[in-house]
Amino acid sequence: MKKLVLLLGLILPTLCIAQEKQPYSRKGQGFVYWGYNRSTYTKSDITFIGQGYNFTLHDVVAKDAPSPLGREYYDPALFSIPQFNIRGGYFFSDHWAVSIGWDHMKYVMVNDQQSTISGTISAQVSNPAITVNPAYVGTFDHKPITVNSKDFLTFEHTDGFNFASVDLDRYDRLWKAKNGVQGLDWIVGGSVGAFVPRSDVRLFTVGKNNYWNVAGYGFALKAGLQFDITKHVFLRNDIKGGFSRLNDIRTTGRDGDYAKQSIWYLEDYFVLGFTIGKMKK
Repeated sequence: MKKLVLLLGLILPTLCIAQEKQPYSRKGQGFVYWGYNRSTYTKSDITFIGQGYNFTLHDVVAKDAPSPLGREYYDPALFSIPQFNIRGGYFFSDHWAVSIGWDHMKYVMVNDQQSTISGTISAQVSNPAITVNPAYVGTFDHKPITVNSKDFLTFEHTDGFNFASVDLDRYDRLWKAKNGVQGLDWIVGGSVGAFVPRSDVRLFTVGKNNYWNVAGYGFALKAGLQFDITKHVFLRNDIKGGFSRLNDIRTTGRDGDYAKQSIWYLEDYFVLGFTIGKMKK
């Protein structure tokens, strides 16, 4: 939360003041970009619901899953495997742009961690019935538990923790080279959209790598810098702080079995972009 508060502190003064020393125009210009991200997540409560069970794991710890450097980063057939960002947008004024895009993050619950559990688990759950290890059967109220990956739970959004969003960004020029080509912009903005995870879950040893589904909604604030290398090529680095509410996470792959979760996250991404149309300076 401290990181999110810091991000808000960076963004809000700029939205209120929004000044630039060297006027220029981007109105009517389009852009696209592609790049890669890392993300961190706050602890999260996850509620599992189905026939014979309704329980919550509290303060679950998770991390992202970046791909190691390799073919995934230069082979076009493998570009969708790493944690990536893709976006396209349009400047409807000199300083404001609207865009649509896809943040492909990954969320992996740490296996065999210590947590606490509240709720109820029966001896047999789901339909068809799954026989539960007796150690997990009962009614609980914040009881300490080891989240055993062998016969209790594995849980991840690795294909992935996807945010499909509409963004609104403001650009303000900080510096321009004497040749009128290179430049540096300060960017702040916000995102709103849907989370479309592909959740790989094993609950009481039963589950699957489920298909993508619209599991919930989210919003985010961001701040970053963009460096114009040429008139049509740029590099950009943003830090985004966001929230997601997932009300329909697929678990065992069976009708009636699902999970709910709220996640706060911080995402840092670097992208290479291309502009369409001539910028007036």
